[in-house]
Amino acid sequence: HHVAAICQYHRIQASPGYRAAAGYVAEQLEAAGLSVRLLSYPATDSACYWTMAGWQEWDCGEATLHLLHDDEPPELLCDYRSLPTSLIQRSVSFDGEVKVVLLEDGTRPEHYSAVDVRGKLVLSDGDPDQVYDLAVAQRGALGILCDRMEPKAPGRSKLDLPDFRRYTSFWWVAGQRKCFGFVLTPRQGEKLRKLLKGRPSASSSLRVRAHVVSRFYDGAMEVVEARFPGETDQEVIIIAHLCHPRPSAHDNASGCAAALEAASGLRRLIDQGALAAPQRGLRFLWVPEMSGTYAYLSEHEAELPNWIAGLNLDMVGADQRQIDCIFMLERPPEALASFAPDLLERLREELFDDVTDLASNRRYPLFRHAVTSFTGGSDHFILSDPTVGVPTPMLIQWPDRYWHTSADTVDKVDPKMLARSAVLTAAYAHWLATAGNEQALWLGQEMSTRFEARLARQAQEAMGKGLSAETPVALAQVWTDFQRQARFWHDRHLAALSTLPRLSSGMDVLLEELSEYADQALARQKDRAKAALMRKLAISDVEELSHLSSAEPQPWLPPRQAWQTQAARLVPRRLYRGPASLRAHLARLSAEDRLAWYRLAERAGEGWRTAYRLAEYWADGERTLAEIADLVELECGQPRPKRGQQRGAELLECFRFLEKMGLMELKEAEDATA
Repeated sequence: HHVAAICQYHRIQASPGYRAAAGYVAEQLEAAGLSVRLLSYPATDSACYWTMAGWQEWDCGEATLHLLHDDEPPELLCDYRSLPTSLIQRSVSFDGEVKVVLLEDGTRPEHYSAVDVRGKLVLSDGDPDQVYDLAVAQRGALGILCDRMEPKAPGRSKLDLPDFRRYTSFWWVAGQRKCFGFVLTPRQGEKLRKLLKGRPSASSSLRVRAHVVSRFYDGAMEVVEARFPGETDQEVIIIAHLCHPRPSAHDNASGCAAALEAASGLRRLIDQGALAAPQRGLRFLWVPEMSGTYAYLSEHEAELPNWIAGLNLDMVGADQRQIDCIFMLERPPEALASFAPDLLERLREELFDDVTDLASNRRYPLFRHAVTSFTGGSDHFILSDPTVGVPTPMLIQWPDRYWHTSADTVDKVDPKMLARSAVLTAAYAHWLATAGNEQALWLGQEMSTRFEARLARQAQEAMGKGLSAETPVALAQVWTDFQRQARFWHDRHLAALSTLPRLSSGMDVLLEELSEYADQALARQKDRAKAALMRKLAISDVEELSHLSSAEPQPWLPPRQAWQTQAARLVPRRLYRGPASLRAHLARLSAEDRLAWYRLAERAGEGWRTAYRLAEYWADGERTLAEIADLVELECGQPRPKRGQQRGAELLECFRFLEKMGLMELKEAEDATA
């Protein structure tokens, strides 16, 4: 019912529709007996929250697009009132007839060599930010017609979703020339393409009548906060983003509804005495995605050290039968290693065993699930930045073929998955809010068990690769890679264990025991892997294998590249708190530099956004860029040497851009010859 109610609102960040949805959430929380605040933050061009530049509030009354025919009535293509995703959000007002020209993608300067776009609408399925930059800002186009449908998931393409529209928005920063645009379905886009390609000349371009009534003004964006007071200053944070266009059911009315149910359920059970009152406070937040989190955190900087862990709920309620998605537990980045992800994983295993096997010996869940490493893309990527320091796993169902389209409707949300998400959220929040010495002891042992299981799996994978290696050199490379990987995860496990004192004091003896156990586990798995690899080579002297994997130059390593020499000399130092919000900073670069940035992301390909964010997290002002590239490679599990070396070169280029934007300082390492 909460999902259906929230879906009624057109929830664009900093808009009347979003404010109405926030009001609904606040009313429901108050009715459940919670302490609620509806906070307001300026939505103006001059507002700035850490590195995120603000923007004005926007409201749209109506918007239509008609295709004009010479001898037939106008054909309605888009109607904002009927379907808000028909309009590119934050479009400016416009009324009049305008010609349409076709672009080949429109993200490269050469695509404009034979097309005059000035004063026209451009039809493109390229990235809207780049099309805006090249067509509107630089060449005077009036606006954009977009029929883009990114293939982000199986079953998501123009052929699969021919009659749906992709959520598309402008994100204006101060000084940008604003424009308008409409979103076509793939079928409409194909029709217009055929008509344009069939025209004898550019002078006979298609004509449309565009009508947009909208306004920009200094306004506000809201964050809903509900709190359970605790006996200490420590708190646990639960967050869900409330924004997105109508209906946007799975993304993210589902996360908001699950958080709302978890909060109201906890309130009821605590009041009834069925659950203990929290020792640590619980803070639930409903925010405009990213922007609201930046704003809220920038106002609460002094409290951040007391926030021991968080949980982000984003797209948690999908019907897996319709969407073919997986219920994911996404871990925080390893630069902020913590007890939080292991706790969440164990709770999921404990809570959702729906059926037993035929012998009634074991229980199993009736849904698809997985644990994944950090990818980012939602509010947890801000909280989990080491400069913020709140380790925040995420619950999400992914992939979703209907993500960010008009097909994201309430019929694709499953009450059972909503219930599972709400129960898991409440259990996680309450466990952390009441944990003491016994719970910390149990969790430390749980973390140690999971660590050795992961290490044993990595050792087994190394043995599998090594036993199929055809030469001693290839086998030695396998051994080297395993040692690097094992040392990395050993270090991250120790860092995670070091966070246990946040749950209980007097943990010194336990931490010493668990650290010793981790050292022994590392030694056991290394010995196990080495013994198997030695048998492969029939080596009797263990030192020979160690020599093959020494730090000296080896024949399997490619020649040192220029980027490696530079990266070994540079220590990046961040000049900001939280992950960098780049939109306003990119807008201030030259057109040539912006194009180079887009090409970098294009060359880097899939996984680039995550790799760049991980590098940003590892940049602590002490590590060299070469060390950071190595850590990103290990955390991502990138195969060496080819992918890791390419990624390192891309990160060097990326950090050079951050330096140009005034966000990063690249200083010479003290021992530049190391």
